[in-house]
Amino acid sequence: MSELSLTVLGSGTSVGVPSIGCDCRVCTSEDPRDNRMRPSVWVRYGGREIIIDTTPDFRTQALRARIPRLDAILLTHGHADHILGLDDVRLFNFRQSGSIPVYGSAETLAIVRRVFEYVFAEGRKESSCPKIEAVEINGAPLTLFGVEVVPIPLFHGSMPVYGFRFGKLAYLTDHNRVPESSMALLDGLDVLFLDALRYKPHPTHSTVDESLKIVAALRPKMAYFTHICHDLGHERAESMLPPNVRLAYDGLTVSVDN
Repeated sequence: MSELSLTVLGSGTSVGVPSIGCDCRVCTSEDPRDNRMRPSVWVRYGGREIIIDTTPDFRTQALRARIPRLDAILLTHGHADHILGLDDVRLFNFRQSGSIPVYGSAETLAIVRRVFEYVFAEGRKESSCPKIEAVEINGAPLTLFGVEVVPIPLFHGSMPVYGFRFGKLAYLTDHNRVPESSMALLDGLDVLFLDALRYKPHPTHSTVDESLKIVAALRPKMAYFTHICHDLGHERAESMLPPNVRLAYDGLTVSVDN
């Protein structure tokens, strides 16, 4: 049985932590776990390297994690904090001498094509740009390098977005509602990542209490909260969580049998 590993590249919200111009106790914290880049993870198994979301911090994240290659990109949705680092994948194109598939919903890929119009424009390009192959996800499971990946439909406010399940591990970010039909796709997990922005209600993100209810319903062996804003200091917030629920932090690596 092979192993699947996930490394958190960014556990923060759309503006990151510390936040520009803020001198709150979390933004000025000396705990490195309170320094959170924009939300992304690196999944690897069988010698393959997959990124979920290319944030504006992607270059720094890839350098810090020493990501050696990139075989595929999965996009949860098309918001800026999840796609704007896409241009930086061209260094992997140079190293690997090939294009990289980018998987997303029709709506997400339409945003990518609009934002990165120069990537998809036909004809000779005077300067280098990413070589990517847009692959539409329609909600059905896909097989990625021999592993079934299950898209998990979620809602981010009124916006449909995807989480992704790889075997016994699932990564869900940017959601405030998990439909019942999607809850059924999350049974029997060893590890579950969930959005848990803060304690106060938010119109498009799950709160700590809301995500704890999802954990209680699904009963994964371990759950990690991510997409965390500066309302939550790592040490204090984690001390109030159940033993099987932790806060994610940049650099955290978890593994499951695949």
